[in-house]
Amino acid sequence: MNYYDNNKETANRVQTEHTVKMNNRKNLEISGVKEVDSFDNEEFLLETTMGYLIIRGQNLQLKNLDVTEGIVTIKGKIYELSYVDEQQQEKAKGFFSKLFR
Repeated sequence: MNYYDNNKETANRVQTEHTVKMNNRKNLEISGVKEVDSFDNEEFLLETTMGYLIIRGQNLQLKNLDVTEGIVTIKGKIYELSYVDEQQQEKAKGFFSKLFR
């Protein structure tokens, strides 16, 4: 593989930087999202580049989902943001997948 092929690959990849921006506990913008595992009006489970992120609140709505850039925008009253440690990721994913079947 030459230098130019390598640059093309990096241009098509999703950015690995993870940021969380919250305005007035009502609007939340998250980058570095790999997958939205589950969501409802009280809880979101997102797989990010830094691990699983659980967002809890009231009247939560998915406002924007940009799969190519890995950006998610959520609107509603935010009560809690918490990351699941690596050891607990499978347990959390299994728990939420059973809950939302």
